[in-house]
Amino acid sequence: MRKRHFPIAHWSHSSLMAFLRNPLAWYKRYVEKIYDTPNTPSSIIGRAGHVALQNFYSGIGKVGAAELGLEHLRSVPDFEINFGKVATRRDKKKKRAAMEREYLQAISFYLARPPRHKVLGVEVKATANVKGLLLPIKAVSDLVVESRGDKKAVDIVDHKFVDSFSSLRAGKTLFIMQAIFNYYTVRQEFGRPVRGFLVYECKKRKNADGSSQMRRYVIEYENCREEFVLFHRLLRDATKEIARRRIYLPNPSDMFEGEHSFDIYRLGLVE
Repeated sequence: MRKRHFPIAHWSHSSLMAFLRNPLAWYKRYVEKIYDTPNTPSSIIGRAGHVALQNFYSGIGKVGAAELGLEHLRSVPDFEINFGKVATRRDKKKKRAAMEREYLQAISFYLARPPRHKVLGVEVKATANVKGLLLPIKAVSDLVVESRGDKKAVDIVDHKFVDSFSSLRAGKTLFIMQAIFNYYTVRQEFGRPVRGFLVYECKKRKNADGSSQMRRYVIEYENCREEFVLFHRLLRDATKEIARRRIYLPNPSDMFEGEHSFDIYRLGLVE
């Protein structure tokens, strides 16, 4: 197979997960590059939190960083938000006010006792060519930090603003797949050994029992040999699948984009 037969230039964690979940929605977004699907309020709040932390770890104070995140949230137009059953302008205004309150609460939880690191890079975007893979891979790392266990090595930090903590913790497949994307890109970008992937989950709603709003999971790459093998196999198989001539079918059961993908299929908008 030649690269010119591939409909995409690279794989990312988000594009791979989209392809596995709903090939038609993936085709529309990553091949046709049509970005008209509204985002959920939760994802917009999470992005605002990332903007705040990006600025905080770049040297801006807590108050200023939180304000920049709020500014980002307010800049998102209504048509980019999936309000669900909310229809009237008044109800949308109430929903946006609730989103702001949830964001401010979540970011205050994180910034009350923010994790401290020797930061080497913030919002690091990188692409890597990996031996054995037919397409490059691309990833964005929230933070690249000096590893506390080895100053010659680096760790990768990922932030997630969640409604509830992950049940499988560091063993969650989604975390490990994302971690491997970031491993290869950071290793190529920094030219240093990469030891761990640190996930900080910040729960947006206050715990009734007063327990911590933060959880930290650590994925040690040296313990992920089987997962690396699985990652390579999955990327190779996915690349072969998109290279062949095929019909992209919708997945109506997809809780995020199922209905939208079926509308695309019904109307024949993507051939």
